[in-house]
Amino acid sequence: MKVLLVNGSPHEKGCTFTALSEVAAQLEKNGVDTEIFWIGSKAINGCVACRGCFRSGAGRCAFNDDPVNTVIEKIEEADGVVFGAPVHFAGVAGNMHSLLDRVFYAGRSFAGKPGAAVLSCRRGGGTASFDIMNKYFTISSMPVVSSQYWNTVHGNTPDEVRRDEEGMQIMRTLGNNMAWLIKCIEAGKKSGIDFPAQERRIATNFIR
Repeated sequence: MKVLLVNGSPHEKGCTFTALSEVAAQLEKNGVDTEIFWIGSKAINGCVACRGCFRSGAGRCAFNDDPVNTVIEKIEEADGVVFGAPVHFAGVAGNMHSLLDRVFYAGRSFAGKPGAAVLSCRRGGGTASFDIMNKYFTISSMPVVSSQYWNTVHGNTPDEVRRDEEGMQIMRTLGNNMAWLIKCIEAGKKSGIDFPAQERRIATNFIR
């Protein structure tokens, strides 16, 4: 069993990494392998609605010059995923937002995989960003993993984040809950309980 943790901060070892590392450490204690993948600091373009991913049928973005397709492949190979991002101006950091739009528009194989969001903020904007990130899971038939509070840490440096005792506990609880759910899903599969078959999607346009 393995969980992918995606670090969406422009700083590889910053506050977001500190929070994700706490989640990863708890997953490892529960016998779940982890990988923290950094998306880098180079610009990631947003979706241009070219629909190339639909025409190809490959479940990959038509543009292959950034980490988007790599993230899609890694999610497909993992049993669960945690996306972590810093809060910029009370919203999800731009690169991460662009990556999420394209990953979840092009990706086709995420249904049934537990997902969770982690936000790092100096002071405000954490819950608004948390709400935005969770919508990607709920549009993709992914079980959302919760903690004992909203999955945010506070601090302006990694050291300040580590001093956020409640935030660190939230991350550990999230790791425990993610490990528990993945194991429950695995046990269900062994007992013959598979993820429900998905109907063909219906798109209703209310403008007539």
